[in-house]
Amino acid sequence: MLRRDFLSFSAAALAGAALPSLSRAATAPVSSVPVPYDWTAMPPVDTKQNYIDWMVKNRAEDPAFLGERYDRYQWMLGVNDVFGDNNKRAVLMVPREEFCLPINRVHAYDINFLDIGFGVTISGPGLVARMTSTLGIQKGDKVLEIGTGSGYQSAILSNLTDQVWTIEIIKPLADRTRGIYDGLIGRGYTEYKAITTKQADGYYGWAEAGPFDKIIVTCGIDHIPPPLLEQLKPNGVMVIPIGPPGAQHVLKVVKSVGSDGTIAVQRSDIYDGKVVPFVPFTALDNNAIKGTHNG
Repeated sequence: MLRRDFLSFSAAALAGAALPSLSRAATAPVSSVPVPYDWTAMPPVDTKQNYIDWMVKNRAEDPAFLGERYDRYQWMLGVNDVFGDNNKRAVLMVPREEFCLPINRVHAYDINFLDIGFGVTISGPGLVARMTSTLGIQKGDKVLEIGTGSGYQSAILSNLTDQVWTIEIIKPLADRTRGIYDGLIGRGYTEYKAITTKQADGYYGWAEAGPFDKIIVTCGIDHIPPPLLEQLKPNGVMVIPIGPPGAQHVLKVVKSVGSDGTIAVQRSDIYDGKVVPFVPFTALDNNAIKGTHNG
């Protein structure tokens, strides 16, 4: 939907350099998943080889990509980008390479953003993992994503809960990503059946599907959109980049409602004050909310 992510680098780049990508053909795996999806299944992480062997047996994925995923996962642990057993599992289970353009698949596990066409990008895996981990999603939570983009974020979410809604503003991108989900479902990634998609302006959320336990926004804006706050349940959590163009802070927002109906919002910075430059929030009708979006 919305223009996604970074103009220059992933926030995770503040903590380290990209891992080297393997030299190979820029093609994605085509095998079908041989073992039915199991919410309790956790691949071993004691060694890279044990992880690769388990994933090949259970998911039929490319060992080269799996090695890169394991290395990036270990790096994310070191910089606290991923925390909580369920979030660690989600990162390990999702084939990020499937959501990259063919020309960029060899860079799937770099920390930086990657072009996915339509003037937008896929976020670095570290940023996705930290924003997701901050939400504290549990199975059964209703989660709304604003900015479907490549589909990688929703794929992560669908390994955490069976109720995911995601909105994309760019119609051809929304159609392409829906096709990626459906293709992967056909290959046995049945967890992606949890993802419900819509092409629309995410500023207004998805009222008919709400309210939501968790909301994640993947583009920068200078305020919290009131419709999103309204659709967040009491004690719900939102993660959203807030700030002027190119200089946002990624905030954890917790909504509480008093006995008199008064709404209070508690904010905290998930990067301890570091600036994270996101591409601005966009709208189907820029004039309709003139002065509220960054671009």
